[in-house]
Amino acid sequence: MSDAPDPDSKTEEPTEKKIHDALEKGNVPQSREMALFFSIGCITIIIYLFLYNSAAVLKDFLSFFIDSPGSISIADGRDAASLLQLVAISVGTFLLPIVCILMVGGILASVLQNAPRIASDRIEPKWSRISLMSGFKRIFGMHGQVEFAKSMAKLLIITIICTILLNSERNEVVNAIYSDPTRIPEIMLNMAMRLVSAICVATVVLVAGDLVWSRFKWRKDLRMTRQEIKDEMRQSDGDPMVKARMRSLAQDRSRKRMMAGVPTASLVVTNPTHFAIALRYLPEEGGAPMVVAKGKDLIALAIREIAQKHDIPLIEDKALARSMYDHVDVDKSIPPEFYKAVAQLFYHLYQKKGVSPAISPAPKSP
Repeated sequence: MSDAPDPDSKTEEPTEKKIHDALEKGNVPQSREMALFFSIGCITIIIYLFLYNSAAVLKDFLSFFIDSPGSISIADGRDAASLLQLVAISVGTFLLPIVCILMVGGILASVLQNAPRIASDRIEPKWSRISLMSGFKRIFGMHGQVEFAKSMAKLLIITIICTILLNSERNEVVNAIYSDPTRIPEIMLNMAMRLVSAICVATVVLVAGDLVWSRFKWRKDLRMTRQEIKDEMRQSDGDPMVKARMRSLAQDRSRKRMMAGVPTASLVVTNPTHFAIALRYLPEEGGAPMVVAKGKDLIALAIREIAQKHDIPLIEDKALARSMYDHVDVDKSIPPEFYKAVAQLFYHLYQKKGVSPAISPAPKSP
């Protein structure tokens, strides 16, 4: 039984990672009609710029063999090689520009659609490429139907253009029978130029439609199921359940370490029940008061219980407790904006104990 997901279940757009992986494997949107359009365009350029003059030069060169064969002396193999070399150079001079233009057009047709990249996966042997069932699906599936429709559209366009053009040139073709035979190649070339130009213009709409379709089909094939997106996120970011468990364990360890420091506090500022800030200050240690623990709700209640168990004073100051909870960090000194308020708390605390306070009401910022 196949593990491949049902195409109908692929309702989600592909992620950036899925698109990147597809591009790296050589799976890119490719319009075949673009390559055809560039080929026809290159043929048009060849006909207009090179074929007429180059063909005339080649015709004059080759006519020499027909008009004056007796003037050609071939005494040995060296003469034959020289003659063949001369013919090859002349024919090559005629064909080289044509081949170069077609080659450049083919490269541009691919480069303008997608950036060139090396994809070894495209040349690896795969059973699906020679499988009869896969081939049957490609031919009679949606992709095959679209390709068949495009082929029929191209055939219809070319048939209509050829019919219109030949009908318009009917008189000239008939008159060419009674004219100088040497004008027939020129007539045929002119007709070919008009025919290829018309086909090139007519296929622009087909190429534009095929470009849109190829990209739409490509993204549709890359669509993912919701489960595939979840699996991809789990692979890239880690299992959310494991990460949540790790965060929970880290928070528990941090909370236990913080609670272990509450007995060393000098006083606890409360809200009275929703917030609790445990502060430590010993004159001999110097510096500003240190935050040894803070918490809200259940953690605040736990801090209060530990403080009561160790006879640590609880001082109720709703505004100060709430403000300090939002702005102080555990195991760090209080910010300068709380110096005055906290110094007053310690001042009154030491007065109640009948001990001369060792800190000033407002410690100076270093």
